[in-house]
Amino acid sequence: MNSRHPFAPCFDPAVPRRAVLRAGALSLFGLGLPQMLEAQQLRDPKERRHAKACIVLFMWGGPAQQDTWDMKPDAPDVYRGEFKSIATSVNGLRVCEHLPELAQRAHELCLIRSMTHNDVNHLTATHHLLTGKPAPPGPLSDDWPNYGAVLAKMGRGRGPLPPYVSMMPIVPNGAPRFVEESHGQGAGILGPVHNPMRIDADGSKPDYRVGEFEPRTDVSESQLRDREGLRKSLDGQARKFESQAGAEAMGAHYDRAFSLLNTPAAARAFDISREPRKVRERYGMNPHGQSVLQARRLVEAGVPLVTVFWPNDGTTNVSVYWDTHNRNFLDLKTRLCPTTDQAFSALLDDLKSRGLLDDTLIVWTGEMGRTPKVGQSVPGGAGAGRDGRDHWGKVFTSILAGGGVKGGTVYGSSDRFASEPATNPVPPTDLAATVYHCLGVEPRTEIHDRLGRPLTLCEGKVIDAVLK
Repeated sequence: MNSRHPFAPCFDPAVPRRAVLRAGALSLFGLGLPQMLEAQQLRDPKERRHAKACIVLFMWGGPAQQDTWDMKPDAPDVYRGEFKSIATSVNGLRVCEHLPELAQRAHELCLIRSMTHNDVNHLTATHHLLTGKPAPPGPLSDDWPNYGAVLAKMGRGRGPLPPYVSMMPIVPNGAPRFVEESHGQGAGILGPVHNPMRIDADGSKPDYRVGEFEPRTDVSESQLRDREGLRKSLDGQARKFESQAGAEAMGAHYDRAFSLLNTPAAARAFDISREPRKVRERYGMNPHGQSVLQARRLVEAGVPLVTVFWPNDGTTNVSVYWDTHNRNFLDLKTRLCPTTDQAFSALLDDLKSRGLLDDTLIVWTGEMGRTPKVGQSVPGGAGAGRDGRDHWGKVFTSILAGGGVKGGTVYGSSDRFASEPATNPVPPTDLAATVYHCLGVEPRTEIHDRLGRPLTLCEGKVIDAVLK
């Protein structure tokens, strides 16, 4: 069964190599639609189906692996921390006591407990997790493209809806938005036209709205057309003074905005006020919970990839994001685990009840983990107080669900102190290869940067053991 959107012609790894050669293309972006349709007729009907969309729940800051998904109850106090483990719906699997809803849904989850890299810098480690490649030196425009940017380049999506949305709600009096400087969020070498639509608004607020997608009643249809004409005229003049790539990107985004204005049904995907109050409360009436609900509405409407960044909810007295250098246990217990437990479990239930879970890949991850010892500081980190944990990339846990992933599984393990992988180490490039595979993208596909240079999309290995 072909699970891709009808408006998403793309390279499909289920097409046999001979069929691709017969279609006359080795490049991802050079395969014509008629040849692709011919190649699809030759595919094996028993081949694995692929997800139509992906929701990335990015826990910016780095969740403590040993205090959430990979607890070490037999380790000394200074390693295991304060929390107890609880049983889950999977026999023998135990997780943190402060994730009770997700514990009951562990049969839907795949825990990768052996994620590993050597980067303890938030900004560059984020790039590694969101692209599958280490961050290059230089500006963000030199970054490797984010998953969503690659899907946008491939033409995935439906109608006027953006193919890639990034949610970063701004919270009043919140922490500095370091995430704005993080690498790996945009299109990088593919060019700014494929950057995400970014939503800064807080969905938990009564006045939440995303852009001006609803036509104003005081603006007639002819005025709207006149505005579009004026925009195109100004855009043409701007091209004389701006870089061509930047101007083209701005023009493309304007065009999409006007298309949304003329397509109310598509614009309604951004209106979470249409959701029943009971559904909204199930996700949690907070910035993260409502962002996750917004993500569900978007993928249901046809957006291929949505990234939900943990909001900048920290203050000077509270650990920033999941970056628990201090108050590790207090913040995990009261602020971090309960919120993600509610929103993530609600997303699983909601997608399943709508028949969307098998077609939607969920990736829950941070950019790193936390130090094995409480109070331990590491070179390159930011230190740790007596009740905190510093940055740690050597081992941490990422979660996959839906979208062709085997639920109720654990892949890899850490050592007895949750300090290094003990079995099956998984670098971010392998996670990226697996994500691409689940989305029907051949990881080793050839892509081209802004200068037309051929490059390999992802050199990682697909983790076959976690797939159905």
